[in-house]
Amino acid sequence: MITKTEVHNIMKYSCLIRRHILEMTLIAKSGHPGGSLSMTDIISTLYFYWLKIDPKKPLWEERDYFVLAKGHASPALYSAMAERGFFPVSYLKTLRQLGTGLQGHPDKRRLPGIEMSTGSLGQGLSIMVGISMGLKLDKKPNRVFGVLGDGECQEGQVWEAAMSAAHYNCSNLTIFIDKNNLQIDGTTDEIMSIDPIGKKFESFGWNVLTIDGHNILEIVSALEKAENETKKPTVIVANTVKGKGVSFMEHQLCFHGSPCTDEEFCIAEKELKNALGEITCQI
Repeated sequence: MITKTEVHNIMKYSCLIRRHILEMTLIAKSGHPGGSLSMTDIISTLYFYWLKIDPKKPLWEERDYFVLAKGHASPALYSAMAERGFFPVSYLKTLRQLGTGLQGHPDKRRLPGIEMSTGSLGQGLSIMVGISMGLKLDKKPNRVFGVLGDGECQEGQVWEAAMSAAHYNCSNLTIFIDKNNLQIDGTTDEIMSIDPIGKKFESFGWNVLTIDGHNILEIVSALEKAENETKKPTVIVANTVKGKGVSFMEHQLCFHGSPCTDEEFCIAEKELKNALGEITCQI
């Protein structure tokens, strides 16, 4: 069972990652901070508590696999990888620069620790299903995890992959839906409603869990339940807030694909510093 200290440690990393996201995209003058911030607590829980990985051995045969289907949220993933020790934190400042391994979307050819190049929305789940099936055929205990965007679930290929995952009993597969209800052109309800998303996955044969995607205890509990599921793949529908952690960015569509300004960064940095201070006092 997760301890209070471990929960606070994850929360601490969430604050650090949120600051990295804002600074990286500010320096690059491009990127997708909103959806990166909404999945930060999920990625922090995975990388600093749950995933079986070794930064010194990215291709370790016993590792868990993580695939970021919503590849445009790479700043969150890169930040977690840096803090976990895959590469120096200072390298984060090269986001989207020519020649960097930190491309706008994850590129496995350029950065050790990235399992698959992603970013073409709708394709990530198919990749996860393929990895899952391969591991099962080889009778390996490794598990596969991933994060999809809610807008991404408007893609038909997601549902072909979902059908396949259930058909082939991919019980070693667990995915999160980062359900922040906003995509680049508006709300998911306005563009193409995905609800009831949980019932849809259930009808395809998945084990469905619904949580607050910013509650560490709920994230961990869902992961534990997924691990105990032996017959079905698991989808964790995580209700989240776009721009979470920065007051003026929360629920704001304009920050989907645009960084904050220098002045806004100073405000956000102060908010995150205060939040980090409060968490540190509890550890």
